[in-house]
Amino acid sequence: MDAIEGLLAYAQTRPRWGGAAFKSLSEAIARSRVLVGESPEEYSGLLARCLTTGARLMLRRGRPMEALPLAQEAVALTRPAGGAPLVASLHRLAAVLEALHRYSEAAALVAEADRLLPPD
Repeated sequence: MDAIEGLLAYAQTRPRWGGAAFKSLSEAIARSRVLVGESPEEYSGLLARCLTTGARLMLRRGRPMEALPLAQEAVALTRPAGGAPLVASLHRLAAVLEALHRYSEAAALVAEADRLLPPD
C-alpha cells in the first residue's frame, strides 16, 4: 500500500503531464485494482483515492473528458460506505462536470455532498 501511495505522490509532483507521471498514476490504479480483487472491503478506499487523484491531475492538465470516468468510478466505490471519502469523490466529480460545462449535474452533486456533511 505504501508503494501505491508513493506512486500517487510522484505523479502529483510532476510539473507537466509527461510519460513518467502518467505511468506512475496508471501503475497506482492498476496495483489498487489487484488489491481490490483480493480484498474489496479493505482496498476499495485506496482505489478510490487513486481514481480521485487521477481525476484531479487530469483536470489540472485540462483533460476533463479523461477525468470523467475516473471520478465516476471513485463515486461508485465510495458510495456504499459514505462519509468523508464519498463527499470528496462527489466534489471531484462535480469539478469535472463543471469543467465540461455540465453545471446542473455538478450543482446536484455538490448539494448531495453538502447533505452528507454533519452540521457545524
